[in-house]
Amino acid sequence: MDNVIYLILRRMRQPLLVLIGTYAVAMAGMVLIPAQDEAGQPVALSFFHAFYFVSYMSTTIGFGELPNAFTDAQRIWVAFAVFATVAVWLYAIGTLIALLQDQTFQRAITEGRFRRRVQRRRDPFYLVCGYGQTGTALVRSLTDRHQHAVVIDIDQARVNMLKLDSLREYVPALCADARRPESLDAAGLRHPLCQGVVALTNVNEANLKIAIAAKLMHPRIRVICRADSHDIEANMASFGTDHIYDPFDTFALDMAIAIQAPCLSLLESWLSGFEGAPLAAPIYPPAQGHWILCGYGRFGKAMYRHLRDQGLDLTVIEAAPEQTGMPSGRVMKGRGTEVETLEAAGIEDAVGLVAGTDNDVNNLSIIMTALELNRSLFVVARQNHGHNQILFDRVGAQVVMLPSNIIANRIHVRLGTPLLSEFMTYARDQEDAWACELVSRIAAFADERVPSVWEMRVDRAQAPALCEAERLGQPVSLADLLRDPRERAQALPIIVLLFQQGDARMPLPEPSQHLRAGDRLLLCGRAEARRHLAWTMRDPAVLHYVLTGETGPGGLVWRWLARRRERRALAAAPRR
Repeated sequence: MDNVIYLILRRMRQPLLVLIGTYAVAMAGMVLIPAQDEAGQPVALSFFHAFYFVSYMSTTIGFGELPNAFTDAQRIWVAFAVFATVAVWLYAIGTLIALLQDQTFQRAITEGRFRRRVQRRRDPFYLVCGYGQTGTALVRSLTDRHQHAVVIDIDQARVNMLKLDSLREYVPALCADARRPESLDAAGLRHPLCQGVVALTNVNEANLKIAIAAKLMHPRIRVICRADSHDIEANMASFGTDHIYDPFDTFALDMAIAIQAPCLSLLESWLSGFEGAPLAAPIYPPAQGHWILCGYGRFGKAMYRHLRDQGLDLTVIEAAPEQTGMPSGRVMKGRGTEVETLEAAGIEDAVGLVAGTDNDVNNLSIIMTALELNRSLFVVARQNHGHNQILFDRVGAQVVMLPSNIIANRIHVRLGTPLLSEFMTYARDQEDAWACELVSRIAAFADERVPSVWEMRVDRAQAPALCEAERLGQPVSLADLLRDPRERAQALPIIVLLFQQGDARMPLPEPSQHLRAGDRLLLCGRAEARRHLAWTMRDPAVLHYVLTGETGPGGLVWRWLARRRERRALAAAPRR
């Protein structure tokens, strides 16, 4: 608001001074020029009458001459003053219209409105810096879970697109440079309800500066950053950035897991996917044989390192090896789009192909050419731009890597279900047969759609019925909790993935495990089962039914009447 007032005073200062000066001269002339009364005697016009007459005369309303008819000298002065004041008003109004259309003024208005909206927030929110492909996917996933976000992006077109997106929650957005501390402050970095800062710009240095500013301005806040440079990652980690995600290393690690343990890879895909999306099909990358890697940039180096660790035979095709560096294995100079280059690299005998350049057109061309030479290839494609999705869907690649989706998926899991990250860390230490069994259990109720994965805390806010049962000394086990509140003989299609009691964490706990206030659970199941479970946790009558099989009065009035009848029955019973 201070900036708006300053701009108004600065731009309107001269028009207002001219307007006031013109009014003063017109009024002074009306007072100094002799007037006449009804009898024709000369009198002086008062300042009040002069001000009143000039006020409506300058706006051309024209109420007439007052308090008496004017002399010719007055009328000559009025004729001069009316043109002067009307011209000055036009000048002032024109300047005001130009001010309202000025981009600086409009930006000041927008920033002021944005600041007020952020300051009035009453729900926890995350500050998302960057609304590109990754930011768009992350904000949508957060709002789908009814979490809140505030967005900063340097591109006004992206901010405008956010306003057109059909999100479940309102998301305030500001076009500003997130590297500037004042922009982060305006977006609520120091707001008491700000839960964390997520830096998702496509510039590593910008993400680094955002992380530094966040840690300096709010040392206890959680900071999550995207980085695709190991130097930047090390720099971020040195001052305590909480979570750093490299899309290339993340995807390459996922591919290594898919080669070693296909079921574990499928399990992670299902649990971290977006609820309601079609279930991903299992992939089986060849664990032996010759692979061709086209492109040795950031993505290519990550893939080369992880595939080499799996003991695969690799040949790299790179158009500019003198710039990217050369691996220790076989390297061929070229883009990979040429038949001669692919044949020289041994495409006929290869089992896998990675099209990993930073150009979508080249990647599509590489895949199409390679499949013409060897139809049995397992193809991994790098997609750099989301608008090319339909092309990559049809090119014939078994796996498509879109960096924005990789990062958004990891961060939405971290922010929405932190226990899921802990569970997947535990799962990676298990045998693939363990993951296959869990995948089979999920598939039994998933109905070809990604199930709902959520966290639950046993407290008064989320589970008042359970807390009341504990207070009354009535134990509740996981088996009891997961009974169907409509038919207790049946179990809800829900799996408890992780149970936390105090500092102890139990993956896939036993059904006999009893619940206590403060416990946390990570659950996976159908969306309707989630609603039924919430019903059990909140309604004492429903919980009583699933525990005992007895149905009692449900509402407050009916429970009061039941207690009243019990008291009357006890009072009427004969005493011995």
